[in-house]
Amino acid sequence: MDGITSGQVAEQRKDLGRQLAGWRAAVGMTQAQLAKQICYSRSTLANAETGRDMSVRGFWCDADDVVGANGALLAAFDQVAALVRDFHEQQASVRDRERRQRAGRLVAAAVPAGSRVPVEPGRCQCETVVVGRWTGREVRALREALRMTVHDFAQRLGASGATVSGWEHRRTPTPPKMAAQAALDQTLALADTDTKARFLLILNNS
Repeated sequence: MDGITSGQVAEQRKDLGRQLAGWRAAVGMTQAQLAKQICYSRSTLANAETGRDMSVRGFWCDADDVVGANGALLAAFDQVAALVRDFHEQQASVRDRERRQRAGRLVAAAVPAGSRVPVEPGRCQCETVVVGRWTGREVRALREALRMTVHDFAQRLGASGATVSGWEHRRTPTPPKMAAQAALDQTLALADTDTKARFLLILNNS
């Protein structure tokens, strides 16, 4: 998809949150009651309903089941998640093109008139950050990049705080199970640009 704006992404996230709030209200549940049912904090649910945090797919799957949305909430989440990924890829493509253009101008300015020097395009520093296998090092870098406590990060992943702490300090064998690996992949994929940049910076300095 071309021409996605940050405003469109923000509005779609808010609409997803409004759908969640609507389904919750329809079954007569408070945020605290629904959060307890799906084993997440009330603040996580509140952030999801206002569009500030999409959380992970497991969150929406559990919420969909509890409020009886029959897959409607999960389908809406998948659509928004796809839009977010497309937006990040679009932004990465724009930045990479701008970097190449700047590199070309710098080389052109440094080369005497009439000379020809092949310009090697800069390596793409795109937003599509992929982790081949999650270990405690990558888990901790992602949590710190998200500015989250162990407790909140664990709730976001649908894991226990002790499990996450075990991964980070290598008391629990890594890599985590495939379900946790997928949750970590999705959390990273849905992170904003600044979070991904912090993740790479923390990872490189750890």
